[in-house]
Amino acid sequence: MSPRLPRPAVSRLGIKLFVIILVVNVAISALVFLAVSRSLDRGFIEYLDTTQTNRAETLAEGLGEEWARRGDWQWLRHSPDAWHRLVRRQLWPGEGPPPHGIERRLGEPSDFVLHDAGGLPVIGLPPAPPDEHEPPPELRWLPIVYDGERVGTLGYRPPEQLMARMDRIFLARQQRSLAIIVGSLGIASLLLAGGLSWWLGRRTRSMALATRRLTEGDYSIRLPERGRDELSRLARDFNVLAGTLEASRAARSRWVSDIAHELRTPLAVLRGEIEAMQDGIRALDQDNLHSLAQEVGQLERLVADLRLLSQSDAGALEVQLAPLDLAESLAGRLEDARGWLADSGITLETDITGTARIRGDLQRLRQLWNNLLDNTCAYTHAPGRLRVSVQPLANGVRVTWEDSAPGVPSPELPRLTERLYRVEGSRSRASGGSGLGLSIASALVKAHGGRMVASSSALGGLCWTLEFPALDDPGLRERLA
Repeated sequence: MSPRLPRPAVSRLGIKLFVIILVVNVAISALVFLAVSRSLDRGFIEYLDTTQTNRAETLAEGLGEEWARRGDWQWLRHSPDAWHRLVRRQLWPGEGPPPHGIERRLGEPSDFVLHDAGGLPVIGLPPAPPDEHEPPPELRWLPIVYDGERVGTLGYRPPEQLMARMDRIFLARQQRSLAIIVGSLGIASLLLAGGLSWWLGRRTRSMALATRRLTEGDYSIRLPERGRDELSRLARDFNVLAGTLEASRAARSRWVSDIAHELRTPLAVLRGEIEAMQDGIRALDQDNLHSLAQEVGQLERLVADLRLLSQSDAGALEVQLAPLDLAESLAGRLEDARGWLADSGITLETDITGTARIRGDLQRLRQLWNNLLDNTCAYTHAPGRLRVSVQPLANGVRVTWEDSAPGVPSPELPRLTERLYRVEGSRSRASGGSGLGLSIASALVKAHGGRMVASSSALGGLCWTLEFPALDDPGLRERLA
């Protein structure tokens, strides 16, 4: 069971996110409050100004008609009730009661003053005496005109004065409600910022701790995978990376151990034979020197194979690609090996017709065919069969290499190209070889931009499918890179 990370402490990233989100939300709330308050204040005053002006113009027009009907203003000088009835009739015609609230305040008779043509007061309550809380009011004036003649002047309170007395209470209430709303948004932002920063900070801190432990060489660490968001996918990719690194370290350790084992056997043989010659047990003659030379040659081949694989891993494998006919290269090598295969009790069957043009290295391809032939000869029981065919594809060439029994268990097939790997049982080390031939073959195919896949053969043994890109394949350069 993979170890889990300890519970993370306070996350600095979480604190930063909390502060940033909180500051941004508070700033937005403050700006919204100021903008709405200003807009409400200005808009409300403009509305009052327009309404009051319209009412005053309507009243002035009606007063002009009353002057024309009566001929003077004397009937209004000492009759406040008549003035109230006149204002009510002009501003709210009909039999219904006048409106209430703000609309009612815009039509108070006490808000209007009537002067005659000479500028003398006729009717209308004078402005209330100023107190310590309210500045003295100022009136706006409209001429009362009838048939082109100015017959009087109507004064009315501006909206600012009405706001100062009563309607500012309305704005105060609206602003208080807006302040409550903004405060609620601020609290909600605080909770949201805290929750989001805690959640995101906890997850990112876990990833930071896991990354630190991964860089320290602890590849067994794993992150919990919860949800389907980007962080969950990042955790999943991190776990895949950690698992890959863990498997790579295990493979590298096994690789070094296997190399040491492979080198120890020929070195032990060399040491034993040399000590036997030194002690006089074996004679220092041509036969014994030939035996030593064979062991040295095996060591040289092993070192050369290891060097080739290391070059392939580093992307430095020397491959001189040039247009060539793969079918011709394969057919020629198989014909050369037909007698050798017959001596091993293996019958060769080929289905290679036509041409198969690819970009390849003739020497590296010959090395590939040799490794596959060595593998077939080493592990195929006599009498056996080898069947090789070449099939052109729409975007490449396919080579099928099949041999007869013994076969390889299906779970072992993907591991055949691992370095120094041998299948236990029929295809064992007793059959010879260093266990690097198929790894080299896979590396050579990859160097040509192709791929090599193992499967079970219909002949009872192993089937290798090699696919090479065509000569004019546009994706060859990317695969080689």
